[in-house]
Amino acid sequence: MKRTTISDKLREVAAEIERRGSAHLTRLTVLKKWFEVPSHLSSFAIFIADQASRRKTTEEAGELIRKARALLADVDVFAPKIARAAATSLYASLRAFQNEQRNVPWGAVRVIRDHNLFLIECGLGIYLRHGNAPTEGYRLAASYCENYDPRFGSNLNGPSRRRLGEIIDFIRHFEAPRQGER
Repeated sequence: MKRTTISDKLREVAAEIERRGSAHLTRLTVLKKWFEVPSHLSSFAIFIADQASRRKTTEEAGELIRKARALLADVDVFAPKIARAAATSLYASLRAFQNEQRNVPWGAVRVIRDHNLFLIECGLGIYLRHGNAPTEGYRLAASYCENYDPRFGSNLNGPSRRRLGEIIDFIRHFEAPRQGER
């Protein structure tokens, strides 16, 4: 009997989106088991930060995106080694850039105006804390894949399939034997 892998389970989520138009974000909780290995979580966090740094953004956020691209330019996402001081400085700049709070009836919420900067910030934060909380990885994956569509709300739908594919490819490449390890 063939063992079902995390990639297989994510492909099932993508197939559900294809079939039904959407899937619940909680379907991504299958990643938590994979993130229990600390090196998986750190690598994934930098992978997402790198992916987000390559996306279009506002002119206002452009300088921070350029700094993120420069920081992540030559990083091996499968074994990231980033200068701690540079990563900490960029992380602090990202937090400060989107530090607006808004009061709502149930408390204060942080206003995020640029989702890609938020993803970079989250990825760097996990990396800097030597990510060992699988829930953080799940939240990062959910933030990366989530898409708003008026028919389905904020869930996994439409563009989520492509992003799931990127995650599946990352996991597949991460788990493939490395040239020097054979």
